Amino acid sequence: MPFYVRKSVSAGPFRFNFSKGGVGLSVGVRGLRLGTGPRGHYVHAGRGGLYYRKTLKASRSARNGEGRASSEPPAQQHSHPESVSGIDMVAVSSGAVADMEDARFADVLAEMIEKQQSARLATVLMWCGIAFAALTTIGGGVIGFLVGAAVAFGGRVLGSWLDESRRSVVLMYDLEDDAAKAYEAMTNAFDRVAACHGKWHVDAGGAVNDLVTWKRNAGASHVLDKRSTVLGYDLPTILKSNVTPPFIAVGKETLFFLPDFLLVVHDDNVGAVAYDQLSIVWQDSNFIEEGTVPGDTTVLFHTWKHPNKSGGPDRRFANNYQIPVCLYESIHLTSTNGLNELLQVSCNGVAAPLAMAVTELSRCNGASAIDRSLPRLTSG
Repeated sequence: MPFYVRKSVSAGPFRFNFSKGGVGLSVGVRGLRLGTGPRGHYVHAGRGGLYYRKTLKASRSARNGEGRASSEPPAQQHSHPESVSGIDMVAVSSGAVADMEDARFADVLAEMIEKQQSARLATVLMWCGIAFAALTTIGGGVIGFLVGAAVAFGGRVLGSWLDESRRSVVLMYDLEDDAAKAYEAMTNAFDRVAACHGKWHVDAGGAVNDLVTWKRNAGASHVLDKRSTVLGYDLPTILKSNVTPPFIAVGKETLFFLPDFLLVVHDDNVGAVAYDQLSIVWQDSNFIEEGTVPGDTTVLFHTWKHPNKSGGPDRRFANNYQIPVCLYESIHLTSTNGLNELLQVSCNGVAAPLAMAVTELSRCNGASAIDRSLPRLTSG
């Protein structure tokens, strides 16, 4: 998706206009707007780090972690980890989103939480309209009902329009050339990951430790519980911005790659991961694919559904057939404040450019050393 920065953002009756003087605010309807002076969350990114005007303070730190982990043995997909007998499944999941804090983004997160917890005018006005409709129906019959229904519908529409500003946080980004190029490079690298035909989020995994289980799982040394996931471009409902960021759905959470930090959203909870605290590591994964083989993957070889000790077919099983072993790539995203998500994609070699681009983006804010390792899929 081409990267660009919009000059204005609408939030209900308000329009935030970006200029060299800051963020201007106008209010009204099309053709009739009243202006005010610069205000809002104005984020300047570029040489020297991040600068937040009025509500946030600038901060600097150290470097982002990236790295390739050693290759892993073949793994077989299962859709329900609790049904995998003989395998101790280990969950791969993040901590509580509310605990993902960073002092540099505390004010923005606090405002997001406050906005999320505010009452929805759309709901309040709709119920008021329904109550009015009930009264008018009693007093005016069908005509009263129609009038009341129109009022309820109008209240819902008006409330939704007003909620766009009441329940939204506005972030206006001013990116210098170096920051803009770094962010564009990150979105380009993200596009390569998103273009993979197969994209999965791994919920859990476990090691195969005995021969019977090994035979039952086509000779896999690890079993994964994973499901298809979505990568794209969008803003969370809580946020209005002149930049539309990439996002990754990771189970119950969604990760939004904003120019200044990684926003983590789960229902009404939000968290922040600074890019200099985000670790992205990857490795090749030889995956035994029992489903449809993605068209962009590499098939390394074939194995048997039920192999014998030497790797050949176990002839005690009548329904024994060969299964392709595909070269996938596992991508592990972690942070010191609780992020822990594992992805798998059908393309090989797409994670390294993304990790490098995130590292370059983080250099606008500094850098720090990060642990580089994939999650252990064994208990103990």
